[in-house]
Amino acid sequence: MPKFRLLATDLDDTLLNDRIEISAANRAALQKAMDLGVLVTIATGRMFRSALPVAGELGIRTPIITYQGALIKDPVTKETLWERPVPLQLARRVLEEGRRADLHINVYVEDSLFVDRITPEGTGYAKLAGVDLNPVGNLSEFLREDPIKILFVAEPGLLDKLYRELQDKFGPALYITKSKPNYLEFMHPEATKKHGLQALAQRYGIQREEIIAFGDSYNDIDMLEYAGLGVAMGNAPEEIKEKADYVTADNNEDGVAAAVRKFVLGE
Repeated sequence: MPKFRLLATDLDDTLLNDRIEISAANRAALQKAMDLGVLVTIATGRMFRSALPVAGELGIRTPIITYQGALIKDPVTKETLWERPVPLQLARRVLEEGRRADLHINVYVEDSLFVDRITPEGTGYAKLAGVDLNPVGNLSEFLREDPIKILFVAEPGLLDKLYRELQDKFGPALYITKSKPNYLEFMHPEATKKHGLQALAQRYGIQREEIIAFGDSYNDIDMLEYAGLGVAMGNAPEEIKEKADYVTADNNEDGVAAAVRKFVLGE
């Protein structure tokens, strides 16, 4: 049995190349790891319904971590194992901040994506994630239950400024992170990839030293630091690489496969 019993990988810009595909090398390496008894999971900011086809393509049967860690769900039985939505009143305050800045806003309820209107930013996001947009007009009026996540889409510099301002405003009441330069996300404080990994590890009796995690962005930092081996992609920003234990090749050069072969398969 390999030293690592649980492998968690981010999707976009990590396991997936720039064509949003899983390379043959990445697929083969993960399959070999699973054949050895290693549990393989996805840890992504994507919706469950967006991550599910990838899980199916890889034959993953371990519960997958979605919405940054706000929802852990079994890809086979569809059983929900962990859910941490944003409290409704906080969500409405976040929506007000997005409206004030005149940004495109995504709201996620019951694994569906809602927007106030169709915009180029929303259309681009929906194409990347492979999901439908549901325009509903005023999102604050539409929202009647705790959403699983809220996302702003805008120019990176503006989001960096908003990130600092809203961190000060909301403090520990929300987990705020960037998953891509133009995506700013708002979740429950326990909705992180680290918390998701902890929940899965506890379920299977796995120690953190037995976990290997792969990521490329700011929303991956706590997962990379928590795992026994945190692997940053070659395409990750330098500050992400500095948080990792190991830097592999980039997402277009089968970086996940290279590290799995080195640390899990012993090749």
